[in-house]
Amino acid sequence: MIYRVSHLTEYRYGEPVSSSQHQLHLLPRASWNQEPQWEELSVDPAPSRRQDRTDYFGNRSTNVEIQEPHRRLAVLARSEIELRPAPPPPSSSPAWEAVRDRVRSSRMPIDLEAYELSFASPYVPGPPAGDIAAFAAASFTPGRPIIDAAMDLTHRIHGEFIYDSEATTVSTPVAEVLAQRRGVCQDFAHLALACLRAVGLPGRYVSGYLVTAIPGQPRMVGADASHAWIGIYVPGLGWVDLDPTNDVVPTDKHITVAYGRDFGDVTPLRGVILGGGRHELRVVVDVSPVAPEADPGRDGTG
Repeated sequence: MIYRVSHLTEYRYGEPVSSSQHQLHLLPRASWNQEPQWEELSVDPAPSRRQDRTDYFGNRSTNVEIQEPHRRLAVLARSEIELRPAPPPPSSSPAWEAVRDRVRSSRMPIDLEAYELSFASPYVPGPPAGDIAAFAAASFTPGRPIIDAAMDLTHRIHGEFIYDSEATTVSTPVAEVLAQRRGVCQDFAHLALACLRAVGLPGRYVSGYLVTAIPGQPRMVGADASHAWIGIYVPGLGWVDLDPTNDVVPTDKHITVAYGRDFGDVTPLRGVILGGGRHELRVVVDVSPVAPEADPGRDGTG
């Protein structure tokens, strides 16, 4: 299936911004089940300098610098991505303790890369984690297979927490999310990662998009915005994605943009501005399937 993604971020400033620098994570990754077919990234005002690079985690990152005064910044990312269905996770997997012990002791590069993601990060506390460790322990019981335990954790988050876009901000601590049982996809992903790290397991934060709507199928929470979910590491299998917000295993409706330790590593747009005063932010995201006979709209009119 091919999906068309449009992601507009617009800032309007109360006072002129004399110059600014920004880092963008808006261009989807390529992987075995996901292949970008076409893409366009536009910035208004036009940057005086643009640098495209690959960051530490292999994500596609773009740095831009704007040197002219402006009261409005608009960043529009458009792309078409071919997404092939991912197989469901296997019915059996090693015990979570075996995974924990392996990544701690292994010298294999793939295990070492996973081990890096078992430590605390700016948005996700590591052990000791108090109430977070207790919440995790209910799923990670002795000897339980890691996939079974992780799926139970995301199922509990989905069932016990309320999706509330007004309850948190990007800086709300994970412990507060746990206490108030409310938040958004970013919070639920951070909580799940905190639980994994509380028991010594690696986990990665995944940012991307959900298909906005499929005729005849229920609409998932997090559509029409950037979405977040997690990946767990299973030796011999690799990374298995889980979506605690919707209590699903991502297969053919999740488009990956980037992954890292937490939201801070994959922020869609961040930067430093000189001036600006108060600002207003508008974000518009749309993801929809492309019919085979449809005009892709690459002339800017679609």
